[in-house]
Amino acid sequence: MSVNLSKGQKISLDKEAGTGLGKIIMGLGWDAVKSKGFLGFGRSAPEIDLDASCLLFDEQGSLLDTVWFRQLGSRDGSIVHTGDNRTGAGDGDDEQIAVDLGRVPANVKSLVFTVNSFTGQDFSQIENATCRLVDASNNKEVARFNLTMTGGHTAQIMAKVYRHNGEWKMHAIGEAGSGRTFNDLLPQITPHL
Repeated sequence: MSVNLSKGQKISLDKEAGTGLGKIIMGLGWDAVKSKGFLGFGRSAPEIDLDASCLLFDEQGSLLDTVWFRQLGSRDGSIVHTGDNRTGAGDGDDEQIAVDLGRVPANVKSLVFTVNSFTGQDFSQIENATCRLVDASNNKEVARFNLTMTGGHTAQIMAKVYRHNGEWKMHAIGEAGSGRTFNDLLPQITPHL
């Protein structure tokens, strides 16, 4: 059974999955808000290009590597981005980042997942935005976090997956930000490391 996380909530991934997790998938899904047309009939939704990224940090908070639409895999091969979805069209996850937890180098303490509106629309134009963590061995959802927030922000620090006392945990951060790529969020990420 999946856990619906609230902002700031932390969970043990192994306890929630009921087993030691080896591989996980962080899925990002969204839909564009349909505008009302003449006489209230809906017009097609605009294309919105949200981008999921994964940033790898060490114990000191130094950025070691990044996985995003311009670099689809970590240098060590433990993390892979499935590719850029530029519209949010379709059901389910629009972008996914797969992580082989057993292959993540020992010097990596935390993985921070972000989402940015590359096309610049703010989150008031986006609905049904969620990130979810899935056990890759059986495609079972472990946790879900609702990202839909009102406001003029164009980015969000979604969640952090981190090592603590020999196990992996997840922290739903949900902090709004601004910027077209993860680089713009780096100053905001630092306090969460």
